[in-house]
Amino acid sequence: MKFSLVAAVVLVLAVAHGTQAGSLVKRDAESDMDKITRLINDMSASITSATQDMVEKVKTMEVANQAQTYMEDSRAKIQPLVEKVQAEAAKLQEQVKPFITNIEDQIRPMTDNFNAQVRPLTDNFHAQVKPLTDMMEKFFQQVMDQTKALMPPQ
Repeated sequence: MKFSLVAAVVLVLAVAHGTQAGSLVKRDAESDMDKITRLINDMSASITSATQDMVEKVKTMEVANQAQTYMEDSRAKIQPLVEKVQAEAAKLQEQVKPFITNIEDQIRPMTDNFNAQVRPLTDNFHAQVKPLTDMMEKFFQQVMDQTKALMPPQ
C-alpha cells in the first residue's frame, strides 16, 4: 500500500512538473500545490476505503469458512452418536415387539366382543333413524323447490 501511495505521488508530481514546464504562463504555485494535495488526499482516501473493503471481505470469508469447518466437525462428532441411538432404538423395537403382539392378542377378543355387542345396537338405531332422515330430506327438498319457485326468473 505504501508503494502505491509513493508511486501515485511521483506520478502526480511528474504530471504537474510536465504541465508546468510546457506552459508559457507561470501559474500560482500555491494553487497547484493545493490541487496536488487534494488529489493525493482523494487518492489516499480511495485507497484506504478499498483496502478496508477488501479486509472486511476477507474477514467475512474467514468467518464463513470457520462456520463451515465448525459444522463439519460437529457433524463428524454427532454422526456416531446418531448411529448408536438408531441401533439402540432398533434393538428396543425388537425387544418390545413380542409384548406388543401379546397385548394385541389379548385385546383382540375383547374388541371383537365389543363390536359384536354394539353392532346390533347401531344397526337398530340406524334403522329407526333412517325414515326420519329420509322424511327430513324430502321436507328440505320441498322447501328448496318452493323457494326457487317464489324467486323471480333470472
